[in-house]
Amino acid sequence: MKNVKHALELGRRDVLYSLGSVVALGVFGCGGDSGSPTSSSGTSSGSGSTSTNRSCVVTPAVTEGPYFIDERLNRSDIRSDPTTGAVKAGVQLSLAVNLSQISSAGACSPLAGALVDVWHCDGLGVYSDISAQQSVGQRFLRGYQITDANGMAQFVTIYPGWYPGRAVHVHFKVRTNPGSSSGLEFTSQMFFDESLTDVVHAQSPYNSKGRRSTTNSGDGIYLGGGSQLLFPLAAAGNGYSGTFNVGVRT
Repeated sequence: MKNVKHALELGRRDVLYSLGSVVALGVFGCGGDSGSPTSSSGTSSGSGSTSTNRSCVVTPAVTEGPYFIDERLNRSDIRSDPTTGAVKAGVQLSLAVNLSQISSAGACSPLAGALVDVWHCDGLGVYSDISAQQSVGQRFLRGYQITDANGMAQFVTIYPGWYPGRAVHVHFKVRTNPGSSSGLEFTSQMFFDESLTDVVHAQSPYNSKGRRSTTNSGDGIYLGGGSQLLFPLAAAGNGYSGTFNVGVRT
């Protein structure tokens, strides 16, 4: 009962962080797998929306939330804890970020050399290195990559689980000059098709937690970005893959 109460409080904290987050950020815009995919997802979501995630469109900024830790883990495969080598169980997700810079005149070009951090909870809703979740010292499901000449950064992870108060999501942060006030910093989140999440979460380890309590349509942070933040995915081997387009104003 104590853990459930605490998880509900964490969910409420995320919602509180979302208030005014777009203004505060000042950037507007557009191993361990399990189970087999039984469907693919391109556009539709359980909230009645279709994905409008497109390249060369400024991406909506949303809250960072309370879970970002600048671990500086330069790695593409973020499924493991680098200390123990233990790999988090879950359906494999191959995630590519296609990063573009959009000028005030509307010109669009790849943003190369930017640091892209990705972090999210495991299949049971737990984040690494968080004292309240008894995961201090663990660093699973966190890492960064530098975008190549085409503005691409690629990751291998698992499909996220859920925790009370939030829809299923992945956090990401883009920085062009970390630690400097002169660099660009942009933070947002990716969300998932509800019907696909139903398929994934029917499998182990997700199904041991039961059905999620919050969907996209009930998540205030999702509503702040809407269908532009829906991640289009397709079945790929024993998991799913997709490219999430991110456009930032420069």
